[in-house]
Amino acid sequence: MVFKSDKHMANSNNQSPERLNRIVEGTHIEGDIKSDSNIRIDGYLKGTISLKGRLVLGPTGKIDGDINCKNADIEGKLNGTIEVDELLSLKSTAKLQGEISTNKLAIEPGAIFSGNCKMGAVLKDLSSNEESLNQNKEPLKDKTA
Repeated sequence: MVFKSDKHMANSNNQSPERLNRIVEGTHIEGDIKSDSNIRIDGYLKGTISLKGRLVLGPTGKIDGDINCKNADIEGKLNGTIEVDELLSLKSTAKLQGEISTNKLAIEPGAIFSGNCKMGAVLKDLSSNEESLNQNKEPLKDKTA
């Protein structure tokens, strides 16, 4: 009995770092979700999601709203905006209509995306960068004179 008790205590102290919340198919939620861990949505959510972990929107999942998370895998339908700190992956069954802001983007063949996308760790105005580069170049000298 002591061995089982010690083993049980060791397991309770060593919680898995990959905690996962699930919203299963057939579940409808209206409201906001905030979490420090990961979430998988196979049902319907209307609202805002703010995660410090990974969002997985399953093939039967649908979200109408805004998302902010560290990483995301989209297989279902999303209408709204999504801001991803690291990698956004649109799987072949994904249907996304709205705004994307992410550091890295992966899109599989078959995925549907309609909207705007901003990508990169630091977003800069490219036209102002080109102007500053052109100002630092020396003018070409005419070699015919």
